[in-house]
Amino acid sequence: MKRRELIQLLAGAALTSAVPRELWAFGAEVHGQVKNAPGLRTLNPHQDAIVATAAELIIPETDTPGAKTARVNEFIDVILTDWYDEARKQHFLDGLADMDARCSKQFGRDFLSCSATQQAEILQTLDLEVAEARESLTRRTTRKLIEDKELENHPFYMMKRLTLIGYYTSQVGAEQEAHFEIIPSQRGGCVPVEDAGKASGR
Repeated sequence: MKRRELIQLLAGAALTSAVPRELWAFGAEVHGQVKNAPGLRTLNPHQDAIVATAAELIIPETDTPGAKTARVNEFIDVILTDWYDEARKQHFLDGLADMDARCSKQFGRDFLSCSATQQAEILQTLDLEVAEARESLTRRTTRKLIEDKELENHPFYMMKRLTLIGYYTSQVGAEQEAHFEIIPSQRGGCVPVEDAGKASGR
């Protein structure tokens, strides 16, 4: 699969309820790489911890395993390393730095040092910004969202979509969830996941 085709699948999957066959196969392949990976190649330990924490807030452990169990942070590291170009990778990393900066300004500490409630508040703010960007784009253009770089390159848009795709193409996500959905219709935990469905009109 070519990089451009993958990026379109990653973005397009966020707007549908089912994992496309091609993306499902690709996700399984990436998870295979995760199992054999010697370690992180793009994310440093601090960045990895932010990704793991944010992913678990988006898909927390309930009666089924959460994002950490599915090793979503490692899935994202493989995507950043092997599939994202330098510009897109930097967008994502800048987003992690921005999360720290927002927490420092609002709470006087970095993201990892904040409470879970404070962390969720930051994610909710970012999710609202994505929703507002989507509404603005809808008013200004008739093009498909996956073709508009303003939204596709929003760091939190990238974070949440990679988290959801990484989880639902993982073994635990596939075997222990009732439906193979990218955005679950009902799930407890961090508000951004639920807001995503509202924002897309689901």
